[in-house]
Amino acid sequence: MKLNRFLIVALLVVALVATATPTPSIAQEDLPRNETLYFNGQQWGSVVGWNPFSNNNNNAMTIAQQDNARVLMFETPYLYNMLDGQVYPLLAEGPYEWNADRTELSFKINPAAHWSDDTPLTAEDVVYTWATHVKYNTPTAAANVDYIEDIVATDEYTVVIKAKLNDAGAAVNPLLVQAYVSTNYVIQKAWTQVLEERVAGDATALLADAAEDVVASGPYMKYFADDSKVVLIRDDNYWGQDASMWGKLPVPKYLAHIIYKDNAAGTTALKAGEVDVSQQFNANVQDLWLQDGLPISTYLPEAPYGIGATLPTAFYNLTGSSYGLDNLAVRKAIAIAVDYPTIIANAMTNQSATFDQVPRSLMNPTAGEQAMYDHDAVADLQWAGNDIEGANAILDEAGIVDTDGDGWRELDGQKLSYVATAPNGWSDWQAAIEVVAAAGKEIGIDITTNYPEWSVYQTVVTKSDAPLPEGYDIFMMWSDGAGPTQPWSRIRKLMSSEFNGMTSNWNGNWGGYANPDADAIIAAIPQETDEAKLKEMYTELVQMYLSDIPSFTLMYRPQSFHTVNESVWTNFPYDGDGTNPPVPPLDMMDGWGVAGLYNLELVNP
Repeated sequence: MKLNRFLIVALLVVALVATATPTPSIAQEDLPRNETLYFNGQQWGSVVGWNPFSNNNNNAMTIAQQDNARVLMFETPYLYNMLDGQVYPLLAEGPYEWNADRTELSFKINPAAHWSDDTPLTAEDVVYTWATHVKYNTPTAAANVDYIEDIVATDEYTVVIKAKLNDAGAAVNPLLVQAYVSTNYVIQKAWTQVLEERVAGDATALLADAAEDVVASGPYMKYFADDSKVVLIRDDNYWGQDASMWGKLPVPKYLAHIIYKDNAAGTTALKAGEVDVSQQFNANVQDLWLQDGLPISTYLPEAPYGIGATLPTAFYNLTGSSYGLDNLAVRKAIAIAVDYPTIIANAMTNQSATFDQVPRSLMNPTAGEQAMYDHDAVADLQWAGNDIEGANAILDEAGIVDTDGDGWRELDGQKLSYVATAPNGWSDWQAAIEVVAAAGKEIGIDITTNYPEWSVYQTVVTKSDAPLPEGYDIFMMWSDGAGPTQPWSRIRKLMSSEFNGMTSNWNGNWGGYANPDADAIIAAIPQETDEAKLKEMYTELVQMYLSDIPSFTLMYRPQSFHTVNESVWTNFPYDGDGTNPPVPPLDMMDGWGVAGLYNLELVNP
């Protein structure tokens, strides 16, 4: 009898549950308060697994292979620092190096590095990690296989990443090759082979495995998880205490995350001192210290309180199913009529820079990105919003007027009517979309709102191989934050037509914009090293984006909300704290932000 692979997965899960060693329940009072750092805003719902090959673990405390990778349990060769745009060695020893043709990138593994089972971490682990990704077509492979030809070891500690080459013999995308080393984990070869044997080489089963027996290299390991909390425990044999790396262990013995039902419950716990580090949106966060007098603070002492690195964006449906949105006058009128100051004041409670402070482009507000385009060259294309008079004038000039007296404008005799959507329960996004709808009413365009559940919303928006259905005329999604390939990667995901037609598109350009000139520049940027030419190219892309308006940024949002309560712990990262390199406000778990765990002190030792 043949078993299909879904049945195999089910049997494996049953077997794992049956054979796993039961973990006793851990009450919050069982964790010594003076040894435990508590978080909120990361973990929503129970952990599914601990599998670093999978992106379906719902394990926000330990698994996030991203521009600023989460490195509490699994580690990358390098750490990206969003504050200075540099990468610093973690598992690696010294900087990486390109060959003269930028076709091979090499680095060395720190000989001090070892796994949690005390076996050495070597170049062969890096090589086998990549080979496994490719063999089983994991999400990491899918994201990188078009740019990386192979990863090989030339000796016990030396790794060479060979770029995939184009017809001219140049690397297809050097930016994505070098980003690999600060984005993706090194996974132990010996454990991976155990996993492969357990799933009998089945790719679906490999990604579905809960990996309860996983071996890692980071400073913390899994300790306990249920539907109420997740707890990590420090590995006191962690290799990073070697003088070649941190030279000591991180200060807290336990990292714990209570699973709160919503932001309101998380804020209540933060105010009570039950949460030390809050990665959630706390409305009017300044009131916690100005009015309530609590020992709570943010990375910046004044608005916007955090580093705005990502650009939540309203996308227009340009797939042909939203009548009139192919008309630039309609798109521009809506975009310039939106009252962005109200969004920032109400939806973000001023936890965003304004568009007067940081004029809109494709760049985030960080100094490094702002320097990458010519501000004067695009000044006449930028808008700060709430320009009702200007929006009405654009529509009138285009002949888009109310001909039947019902209060709504028509285009070629058809009323302009749209639905603006955001996921239900995402309160700041919903508040922003309400402001977009209000702008429509001010200029005679009927915009109503609808808030599907995320489970439905994400399925619809990411299916790019068909026109978006009714009800998704204007919709919100995110953009990339700060990272080693920015702003190129963010621009690519906002403008590149390469994602159009994908059955499952989690990358971007969800509205279906297509511009061959933009595509050509986006493709050329990774090959360019001249800074002056890069600035010209980025400026041209900003001009295209602000002229065509396929989507529009509604606010600047922090990479992470980083609000801390100093009732128990102190010496958290803050702007101007004197750390060198500076520690970014990433909750001490992402990229170079993890350095903050080594600086913490108890308020009452």
